[in-house]
Amino acid sequence: MSGGRGTSAARVAVVQLPGVNCEAETARALERVGLDAEVFRWTRPVAELSRYQGYVLPGGFSYQDRVRAGALAAKDPLIAELGAAAERGKPILGICNGAQVLVESGLVPGGDVVEIGLARNRMPDRTGYYARWVHVRVERSRCVFTSTLEPGTVVPLPVAHGEGRFTARDPERIPALVRAGQTPLRYATVRGAVARDFPANPNGSEAAVAAVCNAAGNVLALMPHPERAQDAGAVSRSVGGAWGERSQNAHAAGPGLFLFEALARHILEA
Repeated sequence: MSGGRGTSAARVAVVQLPGVNCEAETARALERVGLDAEVFRWTRPVAELSRYQGYVLPGGFSYQDRVRAGALAAKDPLIAELGAAAERGKPILGICNGAQVLVESGLVPGGDVVEIGLARNRMPDRTGYYARWVHVRVERSRCVFTSTLEPGTVVPLPVAHGEGRFTARDPERIPALVRAGQTPLRYATVRGAVARDFPANPNGSEAAVAAVCNAAGNVLALMPHPERAQDAGAVSRSVGGAWGERSQNAHAAGPGLFLFEALARHILEA
């Protein structure tokens, strides 16, 4: 998909690895905010990635989630090229499976080693895949993708995953990332309190972390699916509040567009 309202100066690659299945709706969200989105499949020469000003790793089941989600995809030469792009300051967003790839590659939270993991969901009386609408709270950070919203803003987004629990072997690592402003989105109640328990915290993520960015703020690993919330009509009425009311206006802008809008502003102002 390509040919959106953007120009060649605002091109974003939607990187599709084998098993990824959310590329079309991700490209649509990018084009909706004025960017020129193009699905970049794993069969293309790696060097061609340098032509783009931003990148999104969409959701799905890359390499069938063998070993563990994102582990094999993290070894793909495309990801090494994205690492070089990140060092040059280009923005990279990983959504769900894309987040797992960024974590498994060490691009998030950044550095030469894998410091954190996305473990299996931890839920009472059940295991495995879980999907529902949740609320996330914007935290103070340098993250490019949340820069258009004030800290404390609460946004409804859908989650759909089996391995989404941010965790680390070192029990101090996740709290340190929170203190450093590298957790720009955390699961919250509708009133904005940090979500300690299931189902507001849908996977048992430490410190209710829903997303982690690198120190520079240009690479974000995000577990909820903003591309599935780009239309107000997609919002479940059970969400309640203003967004629940807006769900009756099916084609209006949805709550998930803010991440793509922030990306567009960052690229176009660079």
